[in-house]
Amino acid sequence: MIVGGLQKHSFIDYPGRISCVLFLAGCNFDCPYCHNPQLAGRPEARPETIAAEEVFAFLGQRRGWLEGVVISGGEPTLHPDLPDLCRRIKDLGYPVKLDTNGSRPQMLRTLLREGLVDYFAMDIKTEPERYSEGVARQCDSATLLASLRILMDAGVPYEFRTTCVRPLVTPATIEHIARLIAGSRLYVLQPFRESRILHPEYFQGADPSYSAMEMDSLRRIAEPWVCACTVR
Repeated sequence: MIVGGLQKHSFIDYPGRISCVLFLAGCNFDCPYCHNPQLAGRPEARPETIAAEEVFAFLGQRRGWLEGVVISGGEPTLHPDLPDLCRRIKDLGYPVKLDTNGSRPQMLRTLLREGLVDYFAMDIKTEPERYSEGVARQCDSATLLASLRILMDAGVPYEFRTTCVRPLVTPATIEHIARLIAGSRLYVLQPFRESRILHPEYFQGADPSYSAMEMDSLRRIAEPWVCACTVR
């Protein structure tokens, strides 16, 4: 397990809970707008890491104050020892939220079968069949659709999320995704925020962001298809 970062407290990453966020290094996607570029690529390429025992010592000290732990990345499901990490965190009494890109449905099944995650958040980058246009060089859309169905059928709290960034996401994209996840409990739309990103050259100097008014318009497109849609 390669921990590439630790955010010691957050009021927004785990809905309704004060949490910390563990960032696991390594990702199999190449999203140009990724705001954690230091965690992209192979996990072993991460120059600075945090020892696992340091993380667990911190969690032990924060019991009674923190209300949950978010495991993010990078892409956490790439790590075969992710179930062990979740198990140790839960043994300390913390509920666990997992952020994932949905590319490893079998790992999601394992975590659900063993009851190791209490809340899932899956990012849907664009229409699954368009991932090769800028998200991942190789991506089987069937695995993404399998992960969607696993979470929707799991009986565990979950949310789907899309970062609204041009040209990967258009109004038609939002409607397409909303239809795919029709009936899901929560669909979160996130505006693109200017920051250090993985591939700024992808946007060729164009503004990839949506205004607040445009974000609300996207929300209204998705809203009829899901139980709740919000802009976060």
